[in-house]
Amino acid sequence: MACTTFLVGKKASLDGTTLIARNEDGGDKPNPQRFVAISPKDQPKHYRSVTTGCEFDLPENPLAYTSTPDADATYGIWAAAGINSENVAMTATETSTTNSRILGLDPYVETGLGEEDFTTITLPYIQSAREGVERIGQLLEKYGTYESNGMAFSDKDEIWWLETLGGHQWAAMRIPDDAYVIAPNRLNIDWYDFESSETLCSSGLKAFIDNNHLNPDFEGYNLRHIFGSSTIKDTRYNNPRAWYVQNYFSPETTENNDPFNQDLPFICHANRKISIEEIKFVMSSHYENTAYDPYSSTSSPAEQKLIRPIGLNRNLELHVLQIRDNVAAELSGIHWLAFGANTFNSLVPFYAHVTDTPACYRDTKSDFDPTKMYWLTTLTAVLGDSNFQRYVDKRDNFDLTTMAKLRAVQNETDRASEKQSLEAVNEKLAQIALSAQTELLGKMVISGSNHMKLRFDFND
Repeated sequence: MACTTFLVGKKASLDGTTLIARNEDGGDKPNPQRFVAISPKDQPKHYRSVTTGCEFDLPENPLAYTSTPDADATYGIWAAAGINSENVAMTATETSTTNSRILGLDPYVETGLGEEDFTTITLPYIQSAREGVERIGQLLEKYGTYESNGMAFSDKDEIWWLETLGGHQWAAMRIPDDAYVIAPNRLNIDWYDFESSETLCSSGLKAFIDNNHLNPDFEGYNLRHIFGSSTIKDTRYNNPRAWYVQNYFSPETTENNDPFNQDLPFICHANRKISIEEIKFVMSSHYENTAYDPYSSTSSPAEQKLIRPIGLNRNLELHVLQIRDNVAAELSGIHWLAFGANTFNSLVPFYAHVTDTPACYRDTKSDFDPTKMYWLTTLTAVLGDSNFQRYVDKRDNFDLTTMAKLRAVQNETDRASEKQSLEAVNEKLAQIALSAQTELLGKMVISGSNHMKLRFDFND
């Protein structure tokens, strides 16, 4: 299981926008990613899952949307995330956990839907975040799912988080505007109010819990206690990611002191407004300034390997989907994107209302090609990992100067009095990012060559 999700309500973000972000993680070998724009004419009318063979007709009149599919489509699309032309965003999915009590009552459906499918069959057909929940809910109850997953939807006003709870059961809740959420690979929703207008769930979910005696708590309904896991693996793989992020944004909360705590809260409140740059930092985190940092020069090897970092070699791409309410509608959706391991890359603020995407992000292939951003950032991360302390300062300077240049282009575009080609703006952003990444790699190669072990101090 992989991925980490981060959600920020509009009153909790620095500029008053909704933000949903996720590290899409994979296996230990590279899985090249693409960034594409899907037009309505290219959206299939009949859908068939490669993984399971589940198939059905899709609705008429799909919307255009951005997508980040796998470069190799052998195993399906795996669209992962995007923003549609109505400025509704979706990220799917965060692989989660369950328990044997639930699977004995509501087993997975081997012929159902899963992460490969959800974005493609949902995002082009929704006009709001809440509609996204409703559409996925109907599909889950009809076709079922073969895995446990969490997914997020946002528009300019709301963020909704949905989790699958078994083969057909599901629950969702609206994230408060003043709150943030960090969701690792576990079932994350805790205390749940079935009577609230801010929650939605599968038909008969409360009765399913009550009739099958699933609630371990004397009062209230904690969905994590009912449907989730509480294993030793959670203490080392999942809970520490929530612990680190909650300590970063809410350090005064005493329950965050234990990285192995199984009951870290779902809904959190930061002690400041949250910026895009801070989202990038926590989604790249390897537990800096703690004993658990794999790059630490002071902690023991056992401590460095004890818990799973957020930023790691399995990061395929990081997206931060931003829906803004202070600009024209065609400028509202920003699909921030970074490819590869987050330790040595930078987010790029691509405008979502486009018919095409830059070639260095769009045309990724399975074969290594450093002219494409996925492979360039992967190469940079591999070299950086060989001696993190030597290269980290160069990485930090690169991130600062690159983000400043990208933000300058974005600010200029937002303020322009005349309509612009957003495809041309995105191309400019991509070239800034590609040039900066290439320059960083060059500086690292030059520095590293001067410290190779295969060297001798005498010259002739």
